[in-house]
Amino acid sequence: MSETPINLNKVRKARARAAAKARADTNVVVHGRSKVQKETDGLERARLRRDLDGKALKSPDDVTGKGGKKP
Repeated sequence: MSETPINLNKVRKARARAAAKARADTNVVVHGRSKVQKETDGLERARLRRDLDGKALKSPDDVTGKGGKKP
């Protein structure tokens, strides 16, 4: 037998961490995008939203008070 005792909780937790890391690495390859890609997509969505909001027509019966008539 070995002279030093083995902490089975540490072994079990280390095995669980290794399995979780392997699963995460697999998911990154299958589903992941880089941080730069995410930021680029976010900036593109924001630009498109601004462009669309700028092209919106303001109607006279706008309930927000930005139209020509007041209720």
